Amino acid sequence: MVDIAQALVLLLVGGMLFFPSVVAPVVFASLPEAQAGAFLRAMFPRYYVFMIILSLAAAVMFQLSQGAVVSVEAVLCLSVSVSTFWVRQRLLPRINTARDAQLAGDVKASEAFDRGHKLSVVINIVQLVLLVALIIATS
Repeated sequence: MVDIAQALVLLLVGGMLFFPSVVAPVVFASLPEAQAGAFLRAMFPRYYVFMIILSLAAAVMFQLSQGAVVSVEAVLCLSVSVSTFWVRQRLLPRINTARDAQLAGDVKASEAFDRGHKLSVVINIVQLVLLVALIIATS
């Protein structure tokens, strides 16, 4: 089961690297800004569901491999799942609302959008670093 958990984490890390390094730049290079924003707004909830499902499945697999002992790996993967759920359900709607207000000319909304966006990026980077460390530790 550890092998399955490791494979899930590898898929998760691959997706987390692919989306911001390939998908987002291509979208912004290929579409007008308004269309690119609309496309990414539609993609981000799906990206987060991908992260939630894979990290939760990896947590279950790591925990099943440990039996009754609480698995540090499972706790780490569960924390990624829970934090991603919070980002998707709480932070992302606030970012989208602020972006809409920003596009309508609200200067204060621009600050809120920037803060929310930066927070989501920092959370994603921390998750990515933790998952890479997990891969290294369990290899």
